[in-house]
Amino acid sequence: MRGLSLDQLRTFAEVIRASSFSGAAARLNLTQPAVSLQIRQLETRLGIRLVERVGRRANPTAAGRDLLVHAGRIEAEVAAAVEAMAEHAGGTIGRVRLGTGATACIYLLPSVLRALRRRLPSLEIVVSTGNTAGILRLLEENALDLGLVTLPAPGRAFAVTPLMEEEFVAVAPAEADDLPPMVTPASLAGRPVVAYEPGGHTRRIVDDWFARAGISLKPVMELGSVEAIKELVGAGLGCAILPSMAVAQAPGLAVHPLSPRLHRRLGLVLRRDKPLARGLRETIAALNQAVAERSTV
Repeated sequence: MRGLSLDQLRTFAEVIRASSFSGAAARLNLTQPAVSLQIRQLETRLGIRLVERVGRRANPTAAGRDLLVHAGRIEAEVAAAVEAMAEHAGGTIGRVRLGTGATACIYLLPSVLRALRRRLPSLEIVVSTGNTAGILRLLEENALDLGLVTLPAPGRAFAVTPLMEEEFVAVAPAEADDLPPMVTPASLAGRPVVAYEPGGHTRRIVDDWFARAGISLKPVMELGSVEAIKELVGAGLGCAILPSMAVAQAPGLAVHPLSPRLHRRLGLVLRRDKPLARGLRETIAALNQAVAERSTV
């Protein structure tokens, strides 16, 4: 390890993530020559070429790909060491960066965070919302510690633990509810449907449900917010298919089960090489406990 610089390793990882020296420089708030110098110094120290340019892109060599794996582990271990020392210095138990979807953030996390705050007032939890693909990318880059996402979560770098299955239901305005007791894809064909915006796992799950019945969903509106969808349905502008978690308490909406059954799996995802510091362990335990309590209600 003598002469091996953590800054050089971090710069190398950023060059590969950005696929360019200039992109890495912008992320690190350095000049491009400074980035190039650090990469040359690292290559000289290790005695091997790590980065090659193909057009305007900076790609890792075979050695560079191997080093990137080790660099991620080193970064995670250093972060864990700093967190452990912070516990000793300030009496805290660190910080957990959690990424999840908007629905879980609104309807599942508040009770979890309240329980954690009461038990561990010094634990800092930073929550980011996004779709599964974006959260997995941030986990891979070690910009997040834990993801609570819709499965599947592909990637050999990830440890995935299924957490819960969540049913989808059909919702309609309570004052003008003419949906059948059991809602099928055919019963929604020709009706105005307010849907999630395309691109996320949840929308694909709903689209596939219609497709298996030979029906192509053509929504009248597409929105990224489950709360906005509920408001529009309640105003009589259509019906929708939503996770049951989002409509457990939804005055003004009529809720119907679906046939055939439709559900999604939520799971916890983190890097396989992620050190399980106390704060992360406590957060995972709190999420598991919250789901267990919901299933017994």
